[in-house]
Amino acid sequence: MIDIQVEGLIKSFEIGKNVLDGITFQIDQGERVGLLGRNGAGKSTLFRILTGELEPDEGQAIIASGRRVGLISQIPVYPAGYTVEDVLRSAFARLRKLGEEMESLTERMAAGENDPALLRRYDTLSARFEAFGGYDTDVAVDKVANGLSISKEMRERLFDALSGGEKTRVNLGRLILEDTDILLLDEPTNHLDLHATEWLEDYIARFRGTVLTISHDRYFLDRIVTRIIEIEDGKPNFYSGNYSFYAVEKERRYQERMKQYEKEQAKIRQLEKAADQLRLWAFQGMDKTYRRAISMEKRIERMRTTAKPTKAKKMDARFSSAEFHGDEVLALKGLTKGFDGRTLFEGINLRMEGGERIGLIGDNGTGKSTLLKMIVGEENPDAGRIRQGPQVRPAYLPQIVHFDHPEWSILDNMLAAKRGLSPQSARNRLAAYDFRGEDVFKPVSVLSGGEQSRLRLCMLMDDEINLLILDEPTNHLDIASREWIEEAVESYDGALLFVSHDRYFINRFATRIWEIADGTVTDYPMGFTQYRELKAREEAEKQSAPAAKKEKGPQQEKPRAGRAQQQAKRQLTICQREMDKLEEAIRQKEAEMEAAACDYERYGVLYAEKEAMDEELLALMERWEQLSEEAGE
Repeated sequence: MIDIQVEGLIKSFEIGKNVLDGITFQIDQGERVGLLGRNGAGKSTLFRILTGELEPDEGQAIIASGRRVGLISQIPVYPAGYTVEDVLRSAFARLRKLGEEMESLTERMAAGENDPALLRRYDTLSARFEAFGGYDTDVAVDKVANGLSISKEMRERLFDALSGGEKTRVNLGRLILEDTDILLLDEPTNHLDLHATEWLEDYIARFRGTVLTISHDRYFLDRIVTRIIEIEDGKPNFYSGNYSFYAVEKERRYQERMKQYEKEQAKIRQLEKAADQLRLWAFQGMDKTYRRAISMEKRIERMRTTAKPTKAKKMDARFSSAEFHGDEVLALKGLTKGFDGRTLFEGINLRMEGGERIGLIGDNGTGKSTLLKMIVGEENPDAGRIRQGPQVRPAYLPQIVHFDHPEWSILDNMLAAKRGLSPQSARNRLAAYDFRGEDVFKPVSVLSGGEQSRLRLCMLMDDEINLLILDEPTNHLDIASREWIEEAVESYDGALLFVSHDRYFINRFATRIWEIADGTVTDYPMGFTQYRELKAREEAEKQSAPAAKKEKGPQQEKPRAGRAQQQAKRQLTICQREMDKLEEAIRQKEAEMEAAACDYERYGVLYAEKEAMDEELLALMERWEQLSEEAGE
């Protein structure tokens, strides 16, 4: 059965420029489809046409009869005074009507009416009410709210008082609670933390209906979709697979078209050379060759069917890193911070060294952005102190970019930020960040969030820095722009501290994880993949612990570990793994020393390396003893 049918869809907002140019496709019931394209390609326009908010200039978009459509990008206007709880429970409007009719029938039967039709109607409504989960609405609301990190305190707040991101999250929860057949998701993960994103992925995996999603989250696309529709120059391209398949297949198609084009061009050049020779002979008196030359030139024109395939021009810019001397880049000592009587974190002790790349992760509201603002001096700690190395030159990209003069043009803001820069040099640098031609005269206020971030990066990347601090650098960026930022960060060789919910970005760059949770920061000296594996093992142990306890019978329950003790236990597990790795490395080094016993110089180098490893192991053992005491083991 076809759920969505789009035929010859054309839509333009400027004369002669079609955003959608004759798009045709269909989506069958139960499919999971990703809609890709650069920012401004027409993805959201297509969604608005599917929901009836916009009318196409030509063509039609048909939703199967009786199918209920939910769109996450539209935030409805609710009555004044509606709380978040009211908004979530508005998903049960149909159930509420059933309940009201059941109550009315109950009152009539209690008053003495004994019409058999009345009883049959009540039985029908009762069965429908139960089938739609009418008796489990409280459980459903709690489950969705917990999954999307909508706290009890937030559920009591007025919906109108929420931020745009919070409203989107609540509206997503309402949409999930509704009995919806087709989900249209427009960047659903933009305002979700890692926990909520993974919960949404699990929900969609269990959802029985059809899903069409716009997303630049590559992990999300890999886990959710089974087909890709890419809008490029107003027309669709189709890929039967997830994002990883799409990325490989798109490059393969480009190379294939390029080979076809080059083959055709080589043949054309060969025929053009022959045609020129025939014309020369005709000029020398061989009249018959003239007609052959004309015929060959017509053939050449008929061959010019393949346009040269193109790729989107990549931005070519890099961070300029300053040389750094010393080990310590950043040190946090006893750091504590809270707002309105609520403590975000307390007693934080962390150290960052040169060249490290640290990902700061945690649920929304745990204080990640606040910690970054304290490091760059925009916020003051309630207690403790922050020390930067004497030669550290930091640069900071905030989550919400602010310009002192948003009414100024892009070029004027660039010139104001870079004193002594000529207008032509400024335009050259802006062009490297995809601000070209007349675009540089646009006011900054009309730029999208992604474009403002790109402009701010343009200003940062020219500075010589050795500590780069990024707060959600890929938010609101399309995939091409995300890849560009990733290439720029890849080429940067200084220290990096960043907050991100983009698992692709975290996995690529983080060599160390700082996790904010329960008012403290836990240091995981490992990459994101190893961190996820460790957390999965911890979760599995937690789930298996109650079962093991049940088998052993009732025992005296140990006092609940405090926050510091829990952190020490996690650090102890990490320390033990590091010791195991180092001991194995020492054994391998000793084997190398035996093999090099006759090579004095080589043996001396290996001996020095082993001594350094022994010292490192000794330090780890001392730390292990300290952590064992703190963990109560």
